[in-house]
Amino acid sequence: MSFTKINHYEHEYIDHHHDSALQVTEGVEDQPVVNPYLKRRKKRQLSTAEYIEGILKGDITILSRAITLIESSNPAHYAQAQEIIEGCLPYAGKSIRIGITGVPGAGKSTWIEAVGNMVTRLKHKLAVLAIDPSSERSGGSILGDKTRMTTITTNPDIFVRPSPSAGSLGGVARKTRETIVLCEAAGFDVIFIETVGVGQSETAVHSMVDMFLLLQISGAGDDLQGIKRGIMEMADLMVITKADGENIHKAELARVQYQGALRLFPMPESGMRPEVYCCSSVAETGLEEVWKGVENYIDHIQANGYFRHNRNRQNKYWMYETINEALKSSFYHNPTIEPLIAEMEARVLEEKTSSFTAAHELLDTYFAQK
Repeated sequence: MSFTKINHYEHEYIDHHHDSALQVTEGVEDQPVVNPYLKRRKKRQLSTAEYIEGILKGDITILSRAITLIESSNPAHYAQAQEIIEGCLPYAGKSIRIGITGVPGAGKSTWIEAVGNMVTRLKHKLAVLAIDPSSERSGGSILGDKTRMTTITTNPDIFVRPSPSAGSLGGVARKTRETIVLCEAAGFDVIFIETVGVGQSETAVHSMVDMFLLLQISGAGDDLQGIKRGIMEMADLMVITKADGENIHKAELARVQYQGALRLFPMPESGMRPEVYCCSSVAETGLEEVWKGVENYIDHIQANGYFRHNRNRQNKYWMYETINEALKSSFYHNPTIEPLIAEMEARVLEEKTSSFTAAHELLDTYFAQK
Protein backbone atom coordinates (compact mmCIF):
# COMPACT_ATOMS: atom_id res chain seq x y z
CA MET A 1 0.00 0.00 0.00
CA SER A 2 1.48 3.36 -1.01
CA PHE A 3 0.90 6.75 0.53
CA THR A 4 1.20 10.16 -1.08
CA LYS A 5 3.93 12.07 0.64
CA ILE A 6 3.01 15.47 2.00
CA ASN A 7 5.69 17.42 0.17
CA HIS A 8 4.69 15.75 -3.09
CA TYR A 9 1.05 16.66 -2.45
CA GLU A 10 2.00 20.30 -1.81
CA HIS A 11 3.90 20.53 -5.09
CA GLU A 12 1.00 18.88 -6.95
CA TYR A 13 -1.47 21.32 -5.36
CA ILE A 14 0.60 24.33 -6.37
CA ASP A 15 0.96 23.05 -9.94
CA HIS A 16 -2.83 22.78 -10.38
CA HIS A 17 -3.91 25.91 -8.50
CA HIS A 18 -2.05 28.76 -10.14
CA ASP A 19 -5.02 31.06 -9.90
CA SER A 20 -5.49 30.61 -6.17
CA ALA A 21 -5.37 33.70 -3.94
CA LEU A 22 -3.22 31.76 -1.48
CA GLN A 23 0.04 32.81 -3.06
CA VAL A 24 2.99 34.23 -1.17
CA THR A 25 4.74 37.08 -2.89
CA GLU A 26 8.47 36.67 -3.06
CA GLY A 27 10.29 39.14 -0.82
CA VAL A 28 13.14 41.41 -1.76
CA GLU A 29 16.69 40.22 -1.49
CA ASP A 30 18.67 40.98 1.66
CA GLN A 31 20.09 44.45 1.42
CA PRO A 32 23.77 45.06 2.28
CA VAL A 33 24.39 46.43 5.76
CA VAL A 34 26.90 48.97 4.46
CA ASN A 35 26.14 51.30 1.58
CA PRO A 36 27.93 49.72 -1.42
CA TYR A 37 28.44 53.18 -2.95
CA LEU A 38 30.13 54.50 0.18
CA LYS A 39 33.78 55.23 -0.38
CA ARG A 40 35.83 55.11 2.79
CA ARG A 41 38.48 57.75 3.08
CA LYS A 42 41.64 56.32 4.47
CA LYS A 43 43.10 58.47 7.24
CA ARG A 44 46.49 59.91 6.56
CA GLN A 45 49.12 58.21 8.65
CA LEU A 46 50.75 60.68 11.01
CA SER A 47 54.46 60.70 11.70
CA THR A 48 55.82 60.27 15.22
CA ALA A 49 56.73 63.97 15.36
CA GLU A 50 53.17 64.95 14.35
CA TYR A 51 51.72 62.71 17.06
CA ILE A 52 53.97 64.23 19.73
CA GLU A 53 53.27 67.79 18.59
CA GLY A 54 49.50 67.20 18.58
CA ILE A 55 49.51 65.59 22.03
CA LEU A 56 51.54 68.42 23.56
CA LYS A 57 49.04 70.89 22.09
CA GLY A 58 46.20 69.00 23.78
CA ASP A 59 44.61 67.76 20.54
CA ILE A 60 42.11 65.11 21.73
CA THR A 61 41.76 63.51 18.29
CA ILE A 62 45.49 62.91 17.94
CA LEU A 63 45.66 61.73 21.57
CA SER A 64 42.93 59.16 20.85
CA ARG A 65 44.72 57.94 17.72
CA ALA A 66 47.97 57.58 19.68
CA ILE A 67 46.20 55.52 22.37
CA THR A 68 44.81 53.30 19.60
CA LEU A 69 48.39 52.63 18.50
CA ILE A 70 49.26 51.62 22.07
CA GLU A 71 46.32 49.19 22.21
CA SER A 72 47.03 47.74 18.76
CA SER A 73 48.53 44.25 18.43
CA ASN A 74 50.28 45.26 15.19
CA PRO A 75 54.08 45.22 15.79
CA ALA A 76 54.55 48.29 13.57
CA HIS A 77 51.96 50.22 15.59
CA TYR A 78 53.58 49.11 18.85
CA ALA A 79 57.01 50.31 17.67
CA GLN A 80 55.66 53.75 16.73
CA ALA A 81 53.72 53.94 20.01
CA GLN A 82 56.94 53.41 21.95
CA GLU A 83 58.59 56.27 20.05
CA ILE A 84 55.63 58.53 20.87
CA ILE A 85 55.81 57.60 24.55
CA GLU A 86 59.55 58.33 24.65
CA GLY A 87 58.90 61.75 23.13
CA CYS A 88 56.12 62.56 25.61
CA LEU A 89 57.89 61.21 28.69
CA PRO A 90 59.72 64.46 29.60
CA TYR A 91 56.33 66.24 29.80
CA ALA A 92 54.60 63.56 31.91
CA GLY A 93 54.47 62.86 35.64
CA LYS A 94 52.74 66.08 36.69
CA SER A 95 49.29 64.66 37.49
CA ILE A 96 47.51 63.04 40.40
CA ARG A 97 46.65 59.43 39.52
CA ILE A 98 43.66 57.96 41.34
CA GLY A 99 42.49 54.35 41.03
CA ILE A 100 38.77 53.73 41.60
CA THR A 101 37.24 50.35 42.34
CA GLY A 102 34.23 48.82 44.05
CA VAL A 103 31.75 45.99 43.82
CA PRO A 104 29.59 45.88 40.67
CA GLY A 105 26.66 48.22 41.20
CA ALA A 106 28.48 50.46 43.67
CA GLY A 107 27.95 53.39 41.31
CA LYS A 108 31.53 53.91 40.09
CA SER A 109 30.57 55.48 36.76
CA THR A 110 27.90 57.69 38.36
CA TRP A 111 30.35 58.81 41.05
CA ILE A 112 33.02 59.62 38.45
CA GLU A 113 30.49 61.66 36.48
CA ALA A 114 29.43 63.67 39.53
CA VAL A 115 32.95 64.24 40.88
CA GLY A 116 34.38 64.85 37.41
CA ASN A 117 32.19 67.88 36.81
CA MET A 118 33.09 69.22 40.25
CA VAL A 119 36.82 68.70 39.64
CA THR A 120 36.74 70.70 36.39
CA ARG A 121 35.01 73.55 38.21
CA LEU A 122 38.14 73.66 40.39
CA LYS A 123 40.18 74.44 37.23
CA HIS A 124 41.51 70.90 36.78
CA LYS A 125 41.63 68.86 33.56
CA LEU A 126 40.45 65.29 34.03
CA ALA A 127 41.20 62.11 32.07
CA VAL A 128 39.05 59.04 32.81
CA LEU A 129 40.52 55.69 31.74
CA ALA A 130 37.85 53.03 32.14
CA ILE A 131 38.90 49.39 31.86
CA ASP A 132 35.97 47.48 30.37
CA PRO A 133 35.68 43.70 30.86
CA SER A 134 35.98 41.56 27.75
CA SER A 135 33.80 38.53 27.08
CA GLU A 136 35.58 35.24 27.69
CA ARG A 137 33.54 33.69 24.87
CA SER A 138 33.53 36.28 22.10
CA GLY A 139 36.52 38.36 23.21
CA GLY A 140 34.55 41.57 22.62
CA SER A 141 33.78 44.46 24.96
CA ILE A 142 30.75 46.71 25.19
CA LEU A 143 32.85 49.81 25.98
CA GLY A 144 29.69 51.48 27.19
CA ASP A 145 31.12 53.72 29.89
CA LYS A 146 30.62 56.84 27.77
CA THR A 147 26.91 56.11 27.47
CA ARG A 148 26.59 56.16 31.26
CA MET A 149 28.66 59.35 31.70
CA THR A 150 26.58 61.59 29.47
CA THR A 151 27.42 64.94 31.09
CA ILE A 152 31.20 64.60 31.29
CA THR A 153 31.58 63.35 27.71
CA THR A 154 30.50 66.80 26.49
CA ASN A 155 32.78 68.61 28.94
CA PRO A 156 35.81 70.00 27.01
CA ASP A 157 38.03 69.61 30.10
CA ILE A 158 37.31 65.89 30.48
CA PHE A 159 38.64 63.07 28.32
CA VAL A 160 36.99 59.63 28.66
CA ARG A 161 38.67 56.59 27.16
CA PRO A 162 37.26 53.06 27.69
CA SER A 163 39.67 50.20 26.99
CA PRO A 164 38.96 46.46 26.73
CA SER A 165 40.61 44.15 29.24
CA ALA A 166 40.99 41.51 26.47
CA GLY A 167 41.48 38.81 29.10
CA SER A 168 45.02 39.93 29.97
CA LEU A 169 45.43 41.95 33.13
CA GLY A 170 49.15 42.44 32.53
CA GLY A 171 48.56 43.71 29.02
CA VAL A 172 45.83 46.09 30.18
CA ALA A 173 48.01 47.39 32.98
CA ARG A 174 50.90 48.12 30.62
CA LYS A 175 48.70 49.82 28.04
CA THR A 176 46.90 51.83 30.72
CA ARG A 177 50.18 52.98 32.22
CA GLU A 178 51.44 54.07 28.80
CA THR A 179 48.13 55.85 28.18
CA ILE A 180 48.62 57.76 31.45
CA VAL A 181 51.91 59.14 30.10
CA LEU A 182 50.21 60.48 26.97
CA CYS A 183 47.32 62.00 28.93
CA GLU A 184 49.74 63.78 31.28
CA ALA A 185 51.69 65.14 28.31
CA ALA A 186 48.39 66.42 26.86
CA GLY A 187 47.86 68.57 29.97
CA PHE A 188 45.51 66.46 32.11
CA ASP A 189 46.48 66.98 35.77
CA VAL A 190 43.96 64.57 37.35
CA ILE A 191 43.59 61.00 36.07
CA PHE A 192 40.92 58.52 37.17
CA ILE A 193 41.45 54.83 36.41
CA GLU A 194 38.24 52.86 36.82
CA THR A 195 38.65 49.10 37.21
CA VAL A 196 36.25 46.39 36.05
CA GLY A 197 35.16 45.68 39.63
CA VAL A 198 36.53 43.89 42.66
CA GLY A 199 38.96 41.27 41.40
CA GLN A 200 42.56 40.71 40.34
CA SER A 201 42.73 43.87 38.22
CA GLU A 202 42.95 46.01 41.38
CA THR A 203 46.48 44.77 42.07
CA ALA A 204 47.61 45.86 38.61
CA VAL A 205 45.90 49.26 38.89
CA HIS A 206 47.29 49.80 42.40
CA SER A 207 50.80 49.58 40.93
CA MET A 208 50.30 52.70 38.78
CA VAL A 209 48.31 55.15 40.94
CA ASP A 210 49.11 57.56 43.77
CA MET A 211 45.87 56.90 45.60
CA PHE A 212 43.41 54.02 45.65
CA LEU A 213 39.72 54.77 46.23
CA LEU A 214 37.27 52.04 47.28
CA LEU A 215 33.55 52.60 46.71
CA GLN A 216 31.15 50.58 48.85
CA ILE A 217 27.39 50.39 49.25
CA SER A 218 25.37 49.93 52.42
CA GLY A 219 22.41 47.68 53.07
CA ALA A 220 23.73 44.84 50.93
CA GLY A 221 24.23 42.15 53.55
CA ASP A 222 27.00 42.19 56.13
CA ASP A 223 28.65 45.61 55.94
CA LEU A 224 31.82 44.25 57.50
CA GLN A 225 32.17 41.65 54.74
CA GLY A 226 34.72 43.92 53.12
CA ILE A 227 37.31 43.46 55.86
CA LYS A 228 37.76 39.85 54.74
CA ARG A 229 39.04 40.96 51.37
CA GLY A 230 42.61 41.98 50.60
CA ILE A 231 41.15 44.92 48.70
CA MET A 232 40.63 46.73 52.02
CA GLU A 233 44.37 46.75 52.65
CA MET A 234 44.99 48.60 49.38
CA ALA A 235 42.38 51.32 49.96
CA ASP A 236 43.69 54.79 50.83
CA LEU A 237 40.19 56.23 51.12
CA MET A 238 36.74 54.65 51.27
CA VAL A 239 33.42 56.10 50.11
CA ILE A 240 29.95 54.79 50.98
CA THR A 241 27.85 55.70 47.93
CA LYS A 242 24.09 56.08 47.46
CA ALA A 243 23.69 57.86 50.81
CA ASP A 244 20.35 59.45 49.99
CA GLY A 245 16.67 59.00 50.81
CA GLU A 246 15.94 56.16 53.19
CA ASN A 247 19.50 54.88 52.81
CA ILE A 248 21.16 57.78 54.68
CA HIS A 249 20.96 56.07 58.10
CA LYS A 250 22.30 52.76 56.71
CA ALA A 251 25.15 54.57 54.95
CA GLU A 252 26.15 56.42 58.12
CA LEU A 253 26.05 53.18 60.11
CA ALA A 254 28.22 51.46 57.50
CA ARG A 255 30.67 54.39 57.62
CA VAL A 256 31.11 54.00 61.39
CA GLN A 257 31.55 50.23 61.07
CA TYR A 258 34.12 50.47 58.28
CA GLN A 259 36.01 53.23 60.05
CA GLY A 260 36.28 51.03 63.13
CA ALA A 261 37.31 48.02 61.06
CA LEU A 262 40.07 49.98 59.30
CA ARG A 263 41.64 50.81 62.66
CA LEU A 264 42.28 47.08 63.14
CA PHE A 265 44.70 47.11 60.21
CA PRO A 266 48.36 48.07 60.72
CA MET A 267 49.35 51.66 59.91
CA PRO A 268 49.79 51.96 56.12
CA GLU A 269 53.19 52.75 54.66
CA SER A 270 51.87 56.18 53.68
CA GLY A 271 51.59 57.07 57.37
CA MET A 272 47.89 58.00 57.13
CA ARG A 273 44.93 55.81 58.03
CA PRO A 274 42.15 55.64 55.43
CA GLU A 275 39.14 57.85 56.09
CA VAL A 276 35.56 56.78 55.29
CA TYR A 277 33.05 59.20 53.75
CA CYS A 278 29.39 59.08 52.73
CA CYS A 279 28.08 60.72 49.57
CA SER A 280 25.30 60.67 47.02
CA SER A 281 26.20 61.07 43.36
CA VAL A 282 22.57 61.66 42.36
CA ALA A 283 21.79 64.25 45.05
CA GLU A 284 25.37 65.59 44.81
CA THR A 285 25.82 65.62 48.57
CA GLY A 286 29.07 64.85 50.34
CA LEU A 287 31.16 65.09 47.15
CA GLU A 288 33.11 68.16 48.31
CA GLU A 289 34.04 66.40 51.58
CA VAL A 290 35.27 63.38 49.61
CA TRP A 291 37.43 65.53 47.32
CA LYS A 292 38.79 67.43 50.32
CA GLY A 293 39.78 64.04 51.77
CA VAL A 294 41.59 63.26 48.50
CA GLU A 295 43.46 66.57 48.64
CA ASN A 296 44.42 66.02 52.30
CA TYR A 297 45.86 62.59 51.51
CA ILE A 298 47.87 63.85 48.52
CA ASP A 299 49.21 66.79 50.57
CA HIS A 300 50.21 64.39 53.35
CA ILE A 301 52.16 61.94 51.17
CA GLN A 302 53.84 64.77 49.26
CA ALA A 303 54.95 66.31 52.55
CA ASN A 304 56.39 63.11 54.07
CA GLY A 305 58.09 61.96 50.84
CA TYR A 306 55.94 58.86 50.30
CA PHE A 307 54.57 60.27 47.01
CA ARG A 308 58.00 60.27 45.33
CA HIS A 309 59.01 56.99 47.01
CA ASN A 310 55.88 55.27 45.68
CA ARG A 311 56.39 56.63 42.14
CA ASN A 312 60.00 55.40 42.10
CA ARG A 313 58.96 51.97 43.34
CA GLN A 314 56.31 51.76 40.62
CA ASN A 315 58.85 52.72 37.95
CA LYS A 316 61.14 49.90 39.09
CA TYR A 317 58.23 47.45 39.14
CA TRP A 318 57.23 48.36 35.59
CA MET A 319 60.79 47.98 34.36
CA TYR A 320 60.72 44.31 35.42
CA GLU A 321 57.16 43.85 34.10
CA THR A 322 58.23 45.19 30.71
CA ILE A 323 61.16 42.75 30.63
CA ASN A 324 58.86 39.84 31.53
CA GLU A 325 56.36 40.73 28.84
CA ALA A 326 59.08 41.17 26.19
CA LEU A 327 60.58 37.77 27.03
CA LYS A 328 57.14 36.14 26.89
CA SER A 329 56.37 37.74 23.53
CA SER A 330 59.78 36.72 22.14
CA PHE A 331 59.22 33.11 23.19
CA TYR A 332 55.73 32.67 21.76
CA HIS A 333 56.51 34.45 18.48
CA ASN A 334 59.76 32.58 17.87
CA PRO A 335 59.51 30.88 14.42
CA THR A 336 61.12 27.69 15.76
CA ILE A 337 59.00 27.49 18.90
CA GLU A 338 55.59 28.22 17.34
CA PRO A 339 55.22 24.87 15.49
CA LEU A 340 56.73 22.96 18.42
CA ILE A 341 54.12 24.31 20.83
CA ALA A 342 51.26 22.62 18.95
CA GLU A 343 53.25 19.37 18.81
CA MET A 344 54.03 19.43 22.54
CA GLU A 345 50.46 20.35 23.36
CA ALA A 346 49.19 17.31 21.47
CA ARG A 347 51.64 15.04 23.30
CA VAL A 348 50.48 16.39 26.66
CA LEU A 349 46.80 15.90 25.76
CA GLU A 350 47.55 12.33 24.65
CA GLU A 351 49.38 11.79 27.98
CA LYS A 352 52.59 10.82 26.18
CA THR A 353 54.57 13.34 28.23
CA SER A 354 54.03 15.49 31.30
CA SER A 355 53.30 19.21 31.08
CA PHE A 356 56.50 20.00 32.99
CA THR A 357 58.69 17.93 30.67
CA ALA A 358 57.09 19.53 27.60
CA ALA A 359 57.66 23.02 29.02
CA HIS A 360 61.32 22.30 29.78
CA GLU A 361 61.92 20.87 26.30
CA LEU A 362 60.42 23.98 24.70
CA LEU A 363 62.50 26.29 26.90
CA ASP A 364 65.68 24.31 26.24
CA THR A 365 65.06 24.59 22.49
CA TYR A 366 64.43 28.33 22.81
CA PHE A 367 67.54 29.09 24.86
CA ALA A 368 69.72 26.83 22.66
CA GLN A 369 69.16 29.34 19.83
CA LYS A 370 70.50 32.26 21.84
